[in-house]
Amino acid sequence: MQRRTLLKASLALTTLGLPAIPALAASPVSHGAGKPFSFDWLKDKAQKMSRQAYQSPKEKLPKQLADLAPLDYQKIHYNPNDALWSSRPNADLRIHFFHVGMHFNTPVRMHAIDANDRSHLIHFQPGLFDYAGSGVDPKALKNHDLGFAGWRLAIHPGGKSVHEVASFLGASYFRAIDKNKQYGLSARGLAIDTDVPSGEEFPDFTQFWFKQPADGSDKVTVYALLDSPSTTGAYRFDIDCRERGVVMEITSEIYTRKAIKRLGIAPMTSMFLKGSSQENARDTIYPRMHDSDRLSMWRGNGEWICRPLYNPPTIQFSTFQDENPHGFGLVQHDHKFDDYRNVVAWYNRRPSLWLEPRGDWGKGQIALLEMPTVGETVDNIVAFWIPEKPVTANDHLSYAYTLYWWPEPPVSPSLASVDATWSGMGNVQEGWIPGNRSPKQYARRFAIDFTGSPLDGLPDNANVTVNVSVSHGRVSWSTTHQMQPIHGYRAIFDWMPTSDDTAPVTMRAYLQDGDRTLSETWLYQWVPPAPAARHY
Repeated sequence: MQRRTLLKASLALTTLGLPAIPALAASPVSHGAGKPFSFDWLKDKAQKMSRQAYQSPKEKLPKQLADLAPLDYQKIHYNPNDALWSSRPNADLRIHFFHVGMHFNTPVRMHAIDANDRSHLIHFQPGLFDYAGSGVDPKALKNHDLGFAGWRLAIHPGGKSVHEVASFLGASYFRAIDKNKQYGLSARGLAIDTDVPSGEEFPDFTQFWFKQPADGSDKVTVYALLDSPSTTGAYRFDIDCRERGVVMEITSEIYTRKAIKRLGIAPMTSMFLKGSSQENARDTIYPRMHDSDRLSMWRGNGEWICRPLYNPPTIQFSTFQDENPHGFGLVQHDHKFDDYRNVVAWYNRRPSLWLEPRGDWGKGQIALLEMPTVGETVDNIVAFWIPEKPVTANDHLSYAYTLYWWPEPPVSPSLASVDATWSGMGNVQEGWIPGNRSPKQYARRFAIDFTGSPLDGLPDNANVTVNVSVSHGRVSWSTTHQMQPIHGYRAIFDWMPTSDDTAPVTMRAYLQDGDRTLSETWLYQWVPPAPAARHY
């Protein structure tokens, strides 16, 4: 529940369209000579901490902060005229800080790095915040060194209206936007024991260091210290605010305190409630509701795989073996407003998140966790990389990668790609009332729409077929046909059970013309109903 609660609070707190910042403003940075800082120093600090017993950074907050209701907490705003670097009129980037309160009870220490690579602590002061309407008495907080809950990056080029581009809040969670200026899925610094019976561990970013950017620059470097009972970490974020969206180059150095059953590198977390293949998954007035609709993978051997997301009846954990992957990500492929008709959540504006490894990652698995959800505020999708080598105590792991928060990934298959997945009653003629079907006649129909080259250049008489395989049950019927309005092809097949087994069915399909492969691989998982429910 911590993952879901943090994300829900973060979504409500981070709003766009911040007021313009005065050209000359006060600075919250403490004065003095400061302390020397470098990434090597931070890595050394993290490694030394990993050899010591873990000490929880969580603190007991003053009662008026700990008991805050979410709506009241959201009324506490950081004063924009006190934003970091606001005293430099030619600097386009600003850092704003989140207040501690509610379950945000881990004080995060913030530091500013000056032009001489010396760090200066940023002390909490009640005067940095506006508490109007929150019920919090700032005078009672004067003697508390509370730290901050997190931070967000804002940009106001040429003194124009400020907008927010990234947010770090709660545990090691962070998010960013693309050109559509809408938050969606989240990333994390590290995942530990996700979907392990003993329970998941959530590392915290406990300290940040902000490198002063050049005047007019749209790039900023941020360093972070990660800490948890099992591991520590030193992180470097090079954040580039481009026109298409935010790009983050991340360098992580991880030091373990003890063995970890399941270490998740570069985790990303999203929400899938209902989509084209599960329009009836929940009874809502909206046809589709999701931050992401697929896991896309570009494997080390060059194969592209599209794995549409699924809202399962029970928790499902899937892994995909790979070696030196070219990239993977949770993608929001569908950006058509008419497919969502939602002017509150604006799902058609949600960014995709694509990961590109820097250097060889070796052998491992891309993992996908899908949890059942009945509401759009619950994040039920998690994807990450699991290294093949077991993680033991006193290990040092290095991972470098680039995250693209863009509408679509920066790369795409050279073959046709999956446009949409559909599902409905099988073993019937479409458009006809099937009548009663016994469990022995039950089937589920799946349709996959493929678009893009080379399909759009095929002659009308091309012999396009679909190659389908399933992990259990059988494919009783399949066909393909051209769909000129979308310049693509639709593949259709029926799956029929051969037993009472209700284990998830893994389905795999791609288009071909003879021995020639025409499309990326569609990979799907579906949970059959119990035998008693196999009728319509």
